Amino acid sequence: MIDPPHITQTVARPTAIIHIVVPSDQIQDVMGPTLQELITTLGEQGVKPAGPWFTHHLRRPSESFDFEVSMPVDRPVKPSGRVQPSQWPEMKVARTVYHGDYDDLGEAWSDLLDWVEENGHQPRQDLWEVYTIGPDTSSNPADWRTELNQPLL
Repeated sequence: MIDPPHITQTVARPTAIIHIVVPSDQIQDVMGPTLQELITTLGEQGVKPAGPWFTHHLRRPSESFDFEVSMPVDRPVKPSGRVQPSQWPEMKVARTVYHGDYDDLGEAWSDLLDWVEENGHQPRQDLWEVYTIGPDTSSNPADWRTELNQPLL
């Protein structure tokens, strides 16, 4: 389900985000339209994506999700509606790649967190998911790849 985890250091890069707080049972209803809103706004400003889209969860999901739908960009975006400029920060993370349908992401995160604790690291509260291959590139969930990044203290 997940590749062997490893520790790595990320580099800072500009992003565009839309912050959302939504009940857990509505996540699938808001994700697609929010991503489309972000892509449309970038296009209107002539800003180009600089990699795959991702989410930054500000806290572990529970009965609600508090997160940012995000896109790395080639230059800073101007605030427009719900779209705001932001940054993927430089940070130390435990990273793995999950293979499969989004329905099993929770189990993949649990496996990564188990590895983090077993290897003596302390996770922060937030987490980052990069959707490198998804429904936009393959209709087969077995092909989907999600990079899981757990920031460490």
